[in-house]
Amino acid sequence: MAFSDYVQARSPVLLRTARSLTPNPADAEDLLQTALTKTFQAWDRIDDKRAIEGYVRRVLVNTRTSQWRRRRIDEYATDELPEVPHPGPDEAEQQALRDAMWRAVRRLPPRQQAMVVLRYYEDLTEAQTAEVMGTTVGTVKSAVSRALAKLRCDAGLRPGFERDTGLDRAAC
Repeated sequence: MAFSDYVQARSPVLLRTARSLTPNPADAEDLLQTALTKTFQAWDRIDDKRAIEGYVRRVLVNTRTSQWRRRRIDEYATDELPEVPHPGPDEAEQQALRDAMWRAVRRLPPRQQAMVVLRYYEDLTEAQTAEVMGTTVGTVKSAVSRALAKLRCDAGLRPGFERDTGLDRAAC
């Protein structure tokens, strides 16, 4: 398989992964471009072409982590979540709820954020997530569990959360 064929076939999926890792769509495109550049440089060294997908995802996560480490903090977490209307059939309301969830996911530490994205948005198994992250399945399980607990607690600050999700605020 040629590199250009791979990029043409997999770019939409890889862009979705990049968008899951960064809050700004333009930054996601830059992240993907950087990851593809790094992949192109290593293309001839990758013997098993079936492993390319995992390699590119790993490059995306590593590149994003490096960006986080280099960047100064210019965003500050807040104790209050924006008020989100109750989900309903209205597309605008559902989009607002998705936006609120992404903001909550983005407040997670970079490693937990990457694991949640790979596990639930990319629909990878725990083993696949562990492989991409270069860690053990147990580490993925515990990190994702802590991340989900934090997301539940954060979401529990919003009035009506228990009614919408059935989760208990006392679990926080």
